[in-house]
Amino acid sequence: MPRPSLTDRLSPWLAALRPAPLTVDHRERWRAALGGYIGILITGVLCRWADGAWLSGASLPWLVAPLGASAVLVFCVPGSPLAQPWAVVGGNTLSALVGITCANLIPDPAWAGATAVGLAIALMFACRCLHPPGGAMALLTSLGHVTHFSFAAFPALVDSSVLVLAGIAFNQLTGKRYPHAQQRAAAPAAGEPPPRFSAQDLDAALRRHNEVLDVSRDDLEALLRETEAQSYQRLLGDLRCEAVMTRDPLSVQFGDSLQTAWRLMREHKVKALPVVDRWHKLVGIVTLADFMKHADLDLHEGFAERLRGFVRRVTTVHADKPDVVGQIMTRHVRVASANRPVLDLAAVFSDGGHHHIPIIDERRQLVGILTQTDFVRALYRAVGGQAASAHVGK
Repeated sequence: MPRPSLTDRLSPWLAALRPAPLTVDHRERWRAALGGYIGILITGVLCRWADGAWLSGASLPWLVAPLGASAVLVFCVPGSPLAQPWAVVGGNTLSALVGITCANLIPDPAWAGATAVGLAIALMFACRCLHPPGGAMALLTSLGHVTHFSFAAFPALVDSSVLVLAGIAFNQLTGKRYPHAQQRAAAPAAGEPPPRFSAQDLDAALRRHNEVLDVSRDDLEALLRETEAQSYQRLLGDLRCEAVMTRDPLSVQFGDSLQTAWRLMREHKVKALPVVDRWHKLVGIVTLADFMKHADLDLHEGFAERLRGFVRRVTTVHADKPDVVGQIMTRHVRVASANRPVLDLAAVFSDGGHHHIPIIDERRQLVGILTQTDFVRALYRAVGGQAASAHVGK
């Protein structure tokens, strides 16, 4: 086997360095840039005014460089856990305190800087305010040999607080949720299939991943569910009921005997029979549940005998029990047209408690029936076919 060339060995490594494409449009990019400009401008103007009005004669700066990195987070990724108000204010302020402490205790700037950054990260984790610019704040104060703890109050705390207030106002005015409080993912809309994973599944996966993600947990869950719904829409969106329904299903007429309907259900192992009139128009449906309800089969004693007596045809003129299908059928039936998208019926099967949906044409004549089995088979073929194609592609 020939040894791979240097180019072949370097190609995967070089490919990993290529930046991923951004998925935001130009409007969002300009919104974030404008927000950063306004946020830093407001912070700088107010803090410079405060420096002149209240802190005249002090040698402290009124604006520090790590705020530029904080602005990128607050205005570009306002949904990130690293950009939330407590992360910005707490991360910058606590890191400044750590850096000042190290500057006072460790004479060597290299050791002081490394220690400050490491301790700042540990403290931000402990206080749940992890904020990347906090590392820069710790390094700035330790390398700059800032020894006055008042630096943590001004400019670190004041700058961060003003920037956060500007971020709250700007993001909300431009339609972004900030602060980004954790919310439960919305339930699937009508017509969408039920989710295939739970919140507990996501939590377990995140624990196994064991790495800080620059996306909130609720956003991640919402994105996964939207992606799944989009995948279903792509795979099943154009699939119509007529393509997956059972054609020419067994049916009975209004006046057929209970014995006839019961025999058909047993012989063909079906749990429901559409009921039609002489023009083959749907008028109802009879199910096992209808037989159970009208035969009073909740009691187990004498079950078989009561059932046989219920379905047995009455030969007398007057009867004290139902004798034909029309007397026990369910009249209000959930139906679907033959050209209706299959995906529309996902919620009907999953949440509506339906197991059989008669399919009718424009004249309300019965043309088929769609069962849960038909729906699952269609889903399996669509998703299974996609997975098989992906496997072959590999």
